[in-house]
Amino acid sequence: MTHILITRPEGKGAALAQQLEQAGYQASLFPVLKITHLTPSSTELSPLLNADKIIFISQDAVSALSQLKPDINTKAQFYAVGQQTADIIYEQFGVRAAVPKRYDSEGLLALKSLEQVDGCNIVLVKGQAGRPDIAKTLKERGAFLNSCVVYKREPTEELIADWTDHWQTQNVQGIVLTSNAAVDAIFKNVAELELQWLQQCQFYVASERIAAYLQQQKVSLANIHIAAGASDTAMFACINQQGSKMSEQSKPIKAEKTNPTTSNAVPLKKNDVEAKKTTENNKQKVSKVAVLALLISLIVASGVGYEFYRKLNAGKVQNLAVNELSDQNKQLQKELQTLKSAQFNLQQALLDSEKKVAAALNESTAQNQQELKAALQKAQQQGSSLNPQEVTSLQRMAEFKLWAEKDYQGTSAVLKRLDALLSEHPGTIEVRQAIMQDIQTLDSLKPIATEAIYLQLNSVLGSVDDLVFNAVNLPEEASAIDENALSDDVSDWQQNLSNSWNKIVDSFITIRQHEGVSIEPLLTDQERHLINQRIKLNITQAQDALMSKQASIFFSALSEAKRLVGEYFKQDDDATKTALKALSKLEKEQLNFNPKVTLNSTKKVKEWAQ
Repeated sequence: MTHILITRPEGKGAALAQQLEQAGYQASLFPVLKITHLTPSSTELSPLLNADKIIFISQDAVSALSQLKPDINTKAQFYAVGQQTADIIYEQFGVRAAVPKRYDSEGLLALKSLEQVDGCNIVLVKGQAGRPDIAKTLKERGAFLNSCVVYKREPTEELIADWTDHWQTQNVQGIVLTSNAAVDAIFKNVAELELQWLQQCQFYVASERIAAYLQQQKVSLANIHIAAGASDTAMFACINQQGSKMSEQSKPIKAEKTNPTTSNAVPLKKNDVEAKKTTENNKQKVSKVAVLALLISLIVASGVGYEFYRKLNAGKVQNLAVNELSDQNKQLQKELQTLKSAQFNLQQALLDSEKKVAAALNESTAQNQQELKAALQKAQQQGSSLNPQEVTSLQRMAEFKLWAEKDYQGTSAVLKRLDALLSEHPGTIEVRQAIMQDIQTLDSLKPIATEAIYLQLNSVLGSVDDLVFNAVNLPEEASAIDENALSDDVSDWQQNLSNSWNKIVDSFITIRQHEGVSIEPLLTDQERHLINQRIKLNITQAQDALMSKQASIFFSALSEAKRLVGEYFKQDDDATKTALKALSKLEKEQLNFNPKVTLNSTKKVKEWAQ
């Protein structure tokens, strides 16, 4: 019964062992590695949120990452090295992953969707120091690669020093290996005799990569059998197929037996039978001796004949060999002369070529130095490679300042910073053109001078008490004519008597007459105070509307304040003129608190990042 040793980590080889035992093999579980989950930093996990493609190296990578419960872009394209890894991805994240036909690094890199990855954000979820070829190839194809290390393989601490002796005692014939780390764990610090025994075992590996690594331990390729993947089904098929071949090769070839036909034989008597057997035995003995003697005679005759023939032709052969050697010597001398002349010509050619090479080197040294200097300056100017995440972050910051903070100047400053970043890298002309259009649009939006307008309103508010009301001016009194003047003439005694009486009456009642317009009623002090308070209230309301960005209320309050000043105060007074002029100027202010602005660069940046 073939004994197969399964070295997979604990908890992963039980199903394979059961399949082997059901098929008639002896299977033993001997984990040589243990899986330890790691906790990456937030910096290592953050690329998962903006990743375009996510590659999982193994089932352990999926399990370790799912336990961390990170923020992950489930709309990204997922990849798995094997089908079992893809099944676990769907179970943990609900996403169907792409699987190559060959369950190894080469098969994964051969997928068409991973051939053109220039500028793509790719996250490689893997174990410590695992799959360097995938990372190297994707970087060479122009991808922005981030590695997320979530687990590591370590040799099992329970491995005892004489474990190979134990395997030999158990008559282990085949060993299952699914990683290079398992190869290192088995072959590390092994004595010479144990190493020789290991090299004679049959190894069942999960990929050509492990097979090549195993050959570095001086294991013959004939003893290495490559399965179609690391799954239990693939491993079992590889072991069972190889076991069937070994069984067919080990089957003994049986000679065909001829059974004599006895159906028509005549029964013999006992004495006749014994006599016949004795005669046949004697014949067999005589024939064997005769054959042996004949063979010896033939051998002796052959030896004598060969010796005679050898001596007969020895002289001829020797003469032919001497003649042939003489001809070869002459030919060699001619070739030697030819070689000497060719050597001389070669030396001359070498001298000439050395002079030409020295001149060419001296000529190209200065040119190479200049080109190197120019390349270094260009590399310094270009700086580090452009990170799409930084570009998209700046664009989102600009959108936040525009829509959330209404800070148009701040938005313009962020876009100018983004344009300066893109200017150092080629292939960003269209994006930069859209950014410059947005910057021109934002710079054309003049900011509202809120503080200046507020101070102007405050100045008008302080001058309200200095305004002069529009009071009515009384006309001058008419020149007084004393109609009751007494005459010196005695004959006018009656008139003088009447005038005297009128004077007595005037001392009690005085009636004056005025010439001009009719007199309008005047405002009381209380009414004047109320008018001033109404004007101040409207100006204060305009200030509040300005700070709360309510343009309609602002202009309505200004209009009412201007109406009251024009109606109740003197229009020819300097204070009134100043107040009306200030209010009229404020009414012409352009208070567009919410202009409609659309960033053309947003769409261009998204297209470029994809």
